[in-house]
Amino acid sequence: MAVLEMLRKLGADGDVDFLREGVRVLAAALMEAEVTELTGVPKGERAPERRLTNRNGYRERRWDTRVGTIDLAIPKVRDGSYFPSLLEPRRRAERALLAVVCEAYVGGVSTRRVEDLVAALGVASLSKSEVSRMCAALDAEVETFRSRSLAGELYPYLWLDATYVKVRDAGRVVSMAALVAIGVASTGERRVLGLELAAGNDEGNAWAPFISRLVERGLAGVRLVISDAHRGLVRAIDELLLGAAWQRCRVHFTRNAQALVPRTSASMVATVIRSIFEQPSGMSAREQLRRVCEGLAPRFPAVAELLDAATVDLLAHFDFPASHRRQIRSTNPLERLNKEIKRRTAVVGIFPNRASLIRLVGTVLAEQDDEWQDGRRYFSPESMALIDEDVIEDEEVNPAQLMAS
Repeated sequence: MAVLEMLRKLGADGDVDFLREGVRVLAAALMEAEVTELTGVPKGERAPERRLTNRNGYRERRWDTRVGTIDLAIPKVRDGSYFPSLLEPRRRAERALLAVVCEAYVGGVSTRRVEDLVAALGVASLSKSEVSRMCAALDAEVETFRSRSLAGELYPYLWLDATYVKVRDAGRVVSMAALVAIGVASTGERRVLGLELAAGNDEGNAWAPFISRLVERGLAGVRLVISDAHRGLVRAIDELLLGAAWQRCRVHFTRNAQALVPRTSASMVATVIRSIFEQPSGMSAREQLRRVCEGLAPRFPAVAELLDAATVDLLAHFDFPASHRRQIRSTNPLERLNKEIKRRTAVVGIFPNRASLIRLVGTVLAEQDDEWQDGRRYFSPESMALIDEDVIEDEEVNPAQLMAS
């Protein structure tokens, strides 16, 4: 009866699609009921002793239904995550995969494996016009996601990395680098910020335009950039993200160091390097790094020189809150996302063109961005506020000791 009364009032105000509005109202009621069960307290009521978690506002999401597109306001919770049962997680990526596979099939570049995949997806036959319409709709969604404004929010932490995929380009199969940027906002939420393609042999020159486009879209407030030591990438960070510190990924660095020693000594070198990052403060980490260099110099002088030259870049994360350091000392958060991209793209193998690669990778990233918004914060807002504190170290630092170190 409450729903009917609401619809009558809406109808009195003008021309209303009652069916679509009814679905929207019922969907909102269902989501509120699910969140009430999740929090333990109905909306608007206070019961701290029964509360399981807190509501944390809403986020907008479009929902395509048989009665038209409906704009939903999905509730968010502070601890844990909530995803409405009426929505289909990962639906966009499955549509994108279908579109890419069908495009390859219709374009005549498919293999028996792709043909079997098309059949497994339940596609008996598709015309070129049908595939074009399917791809155009997905391409518009991906382009909107890739070009959305980043203004209005600060992103203190920024991760940059690339993953490689095979694509048919100008009649040849070539390796393409998918450049990906993710960040943590000042609210503690992780977001996917950007995606671009670059020829595998031109990745170094592609980083500067990629970062420039992020800045043009509103990227601001970057305090620390985490990446590997790719020369073109580091140069672009220095030139375009002024005032931001650079954290060299400890995982990539350790691999570089292991490549300088015999295989039988690789495990030992990794262990002693790891001991540097396990220190409780920047001062103790610098002291441990000095000891490691002194211990390695007689047998492995190249590793000692590499460590000494990279001291500032390897220990940059110690200038940030202690609760963040494990996550911001390597590109692992982005590596896990790259593994998901690899898992999805492996189904296709060789992409028929650049547009199909952007389509699939873009939808995977858009879905991940949705999941991060629905899930728990990566860092708490309280710990993010500590980034601006004058003293981050866990212990009092004597200026004379710093000079000596």
